[in-house]
Amino acid sequence: MRTIRIDRTKSLIDEPHCGHNRYHPDIEPILEVEEGEEIGLETRDAVDGQITLETTVADFPKINRGRIHPLTGPVFVKGAEPGDLLEIEFLDIVSQPNAFTSIFPGGGFLRDVMTEPFLAHWKIAGNWATSEQIPGVRIPGAPFMGISAVAPSAEKLVEWTEREQRVRERGGIAPPPDPNGAVPGGRCGLTGLRTIPPRENGGNFDVKQLTRGAKLFLPVFTRGALFSTGDAHFAQGDGEVCLTAVEMGATVVVRFRVHKGAARARRFSAPVFMQQQFFADPKIAVPERFLGVMGMPIGSDGEIEAENLNLACRNAVLNMIAVLQERGFTREQAYVICSVAVDLRISNVVDVPNYVVSALLPELIFDGD
Repeated sequence: MRTIRIDRTKSLIDEPHCGHNRYHPDIEPILEVEEGEEIGLETRDAVDGQITLETTVADFPKINRGRIHPLTGPVFVKGAEPGDLLEIEFLDIVSQPNAFTSIFPGGGFLRDVMTEPFLAHWKIAGNWATSEQIPGVRIPGAPFMGISAVAPSAEKLVEWTEREQRVRERGGIAPPPDPNGAVPGGRCGLTGLRTIPPRENGGNFDVKQLTRGAKLFLPVFTRGALFSTGDAHFAQGDGEVCLTAVEMGATVVVRFRVHKGAARARRFSAPVFMQQQFFADPKIAVPERFLGVMGMPIGSDGEIEAENLNLACRNAVLNMIAVLQERGFTREQAYVICSVAVDLRISNVVDVPNYVVSALLPELIFDGD
């Protein structure tokens, strides 16, 4: 198995040949893979190693937020073309031994009331995370990648940049392009999209169900898809309300499959994912598989209604109805299935302006099919 290796003692800017922290169609791939090939990607933590075991809250003002979300990639998947659907199967996610969770004033869901900085350092061992800053608590591990994305096309780069500018003009929060700390620099740094909000190409959706064994489906916008990943989490609650999870570096093993023309034919406008969980009742030995779709606060006209959970929830349900219609159900049948069997989860309420709501449907309801 081929692996993209990094030196975590160095920042991304010192190893620009290993990754990037902006989205731009002109970023060159660092590896080409065949469909079905297993590859490993070593990743840095979300702040590019700027928080170490010696860091305290007094060091927060020194953190360069332009370096946030160093991603490993892009990976060129042979055969992937615009209009296809890229399937990413997460075969394994191996945690680094240290992690952190922080409260940055001005960030997070309760940024108006939680104004004091805080930092917890976590030790990871035996699939548990413990912290001296939160004694008496241990967090069970369920590692997943917070960010998985493909590159935008040149047209989508312009479209999404302009609509996020309109969010700012309406008084909302949407991080603008910023060359400070950008990798790569130059034109990609000046015009590249920030990695903080998720979009139709995937990105920072922080969906904790994307653990080992999950399959993620992303619409392809550029030749080769140009897949990247990073921002690994050892564990997270739905919502990630304080802005950070148990943040860590990791090594992820993935495998790709290309579904030709599927994104265009099915009109998928948001990421879709599949996973299996085991019933809590030990008498039930079979795993529970579920199908998941995401919704973001993006209207039918393509405009963003910043931080609108109602719209994100509505879109999650509409996207699930569309997927069920692909399985042969009428629109009305699909709506009833959503009402009686689909669980809505607030996956994150911090990656402004695009909050994420996931709709989860247990496959068990389909009578063995």
